[in-house]
Amino acid sequence: MTVDAAAFHPIAAALGVETRHTDALGVIHEPDAETLAALVAAFGLPQEPGKAAAAIAELRHAAPLGLDPLHVVAAEAPVLALDLLAEGSPVAWRLAFETAGEAQGAWNPDEGPLALPGGMPLGYHRLELTCGSIAATATLAVAPASCYLPPELEPGGRVWGLTTQLYSLRGARGWGMGDFTDLQALARAAGELGAVTVGINPLHALFASEPRHSSPYSPSSRAQLDYLYIDPAAIPGFAEDAAIRALAPDGVLGRVRASEFVDHAAVAALKRPVLEALYLRFCEVELAAKTPLGREFRRFLRGGGKPLRAFATFEALHEVHNGRDGRFQWRDWPAALRDPSSAAVAGFARRQRERVGFFEFLQWQADAQLGAAAEAGGAAGLALGLYRDLAVGVNPHGAEAWAEQGLVAPGMGIGAPPDPLSRAGQDWGLAPLNPLALRRRGFAPFIAALRANMRHAGILRIDHVMSLQRLYWVPEGRSAVAGAYVTYPFAELLRLVALESHRQRCAVVGEDLGTVPSGFRETMQAANLLSYRVVMFERRGDGNFIPPGDYPELAAASAATHDLASLKGFWLGRDIEWRQQLALYPDNDAEMADIADRYTARWQILEALAREGLLGWERFGEFLPRAAAPVYAAELGEAILAFLARSRARLMLVQLEDVAGEVEQANLPGTSDAHPNWRRRLAARLEDILAGVEMHRVAALMNAERARAAR
Repeated sequence: MTVDAAAFHPIAAALGVETRHTDALGVIHEPDAETLAALVAAFGLPQEPGKAAAAIAELRHAAPLGLDPLHVVAAEAPVLALDLLAEGSPVAWRLAFETAGEAQGAWNPDEGPLALPGGMPLGYHRLELTCGSIAATATLAVAPASCYLPPELEPGGRVWGLTTQLYSLRGARGWGMGDFTDLQALARAAGELGAVTVGINPLHALFASEPRHSSPYSPSSRAQLDYLYIDPAAIPGFAEDAAIRALAPDGVLGRVRASEFVDHAAVAALKRPVLEALYLRFCEVELAAKTPLGREFRRFLRGGGKPLRAFATFEALHEVHNGRDGRFQWRDWPAALRDPSSAAVAGFARRQRERVGFFEFLQWQADAQLGAAAEAGGAAGLALGLYRDLAVGVNPHGAEAWAEQGLVAPGMGIGAPPDPLSRAGQDWGLAPLNPLALRRRGFAPFIAALRANMRHAGILRIDHVMSLQRLYWVPEGRSAVAGAYVTYPFAELLRLVALESHRQRCAVVGEDLGTVPSGFRETMQAANLLSYRVVMFERRGDGNFIPPGDYPELAAASAATHDLASLKGFWLGRDIEWRQQLALYPDNDAEMADIADRYTARWQILEALAREGLLGWERFGEFLPRAAAPVYAAELGEAILAFLARSRARLMLVQLEDVAGEVEQANLPGTSDAHPNWRRRLAARLEDILAGVEMHRVAALMNAERARAAR
């Protein structure tokens, strides 16, 4: 029997699924019955509307005394609303604070919400409710309204930082891709140059047994680190053991170092034998003798707990069962191994405890080397330390989706509705979290992801920060145009971000590019989340670029992102050339419109620079000659960076790729293998860039212009 879409609308409303949205092109979309039925099923509910409604009602009454595992209350006015408590029944409550102390009292639900004492400490406290013979407990998160801001980002602050794709760094002593030792050198140099932060791509764990999967925004786990960033030479034992050093012959190292692109498979093949030998040596020399280093590793294991063990177990399973045909889906494993809590998985972990231990060892070393990089930067004056990046979701075939199967919405992908750059919409191939399951889990996975990525960092960038409010879900096998928005508990998630920001003393930047809901940026500003402003998008209705004085103060301003052309690439139209070459334009009109807009944008950039006195009007013909290709020079790039440095934005970001004069971009959206996404390396060595005239000229310019903007 065919069910009309309207029959799902009450269910959709109860679940927070939007049944009508407008895309960036102004087109209105109303999800059909097939899409709505798939979304209802992804929530773990029956697809028949009547049965789904009954299941939702049952879920609402399942929690004892209306208590979910975690409740978020405002620190400034802590009020707890529990709608499901029996009316008229007196309730005794007791609150045990996270550190020490407690509060208690009595409450009558007829009097309205439970007003808790003011002045409670921020944190996660234990709440106990008793109503007659019924008792229930929950965690109470007392959270602030706004995120932590370090002095450098408070009103009047005008600072700058460097950003780069860590894998792209070409160090003189590297192993074929940038690593944590390169990051240490960059952080130290950046601090000495006057920068306050170094921003890097997500460091999330990918797939150890499938190194060809290289997108940092499609991770296996957001809570663990990508082991390929480890520098084997920095691990204890490497310098002392000639046999281990011989596993990486100079000839092989030289070939990998000289490669044009990052060859992840070659890097993995070079590093893995060395890392495995170092682990065995560590077990024999440190663990067996119970040395201080061995005890440190055991403390790391205790701190990582079950999530770390589950990840390491997945890695060990994955290298055994990864398909030879290139598939790496845990759903293809033997049935017993698909369940992380099964006896079969526990038995595998016992039998393969050395292998599981190896993957735990890799996480320990990655964390230690990342921490060393952060410390080196801080010692050199990098006031805000590292600027890390949190991806919007995880790969559905990875460790997190395997370990948290009840949390991930099956058969769904995260994406975006049509916009001018992607008229067919987008499906990013990431697994969305089920909001109902997230609440049942007390938001624990969300909190864990925040903590893991705020570690060793002074700033955290949240990719596609609109996901705190809503995400665009695309049913598997359907066009991205057929998706729908699903809302999330925005107020609670935002408060948890603020709470963790204060606990970790980490500022937060929200990447708010794309389709932004009405009022969202105002809410971000009130919560002290820095908006992410890219100069190429900061244009008025007539196309003119907004002057520096009109940038919002609470913002991070940048010339570009990993998904956009570099300054040189933008000016020369390299990104347009790629789209032409790969036939990415939907039609000739779109291509011609893009070319025309780029010419106009170049002219308007020159006008904006001239108005600021950063470029003479007479120079226009030099950079944009009539009837000839545009011309780029370092002077033009510096002028654009100076323009941004004059902005009111408290943080200004300079891409190392722009300092080095790179023409290509890290990732070309809408492509996979046709463009070398996430594999590009800087042409020059890191040491040469940092010591070069251009780097020092840009740093001096940033220091001067940022100081001028602060006056």
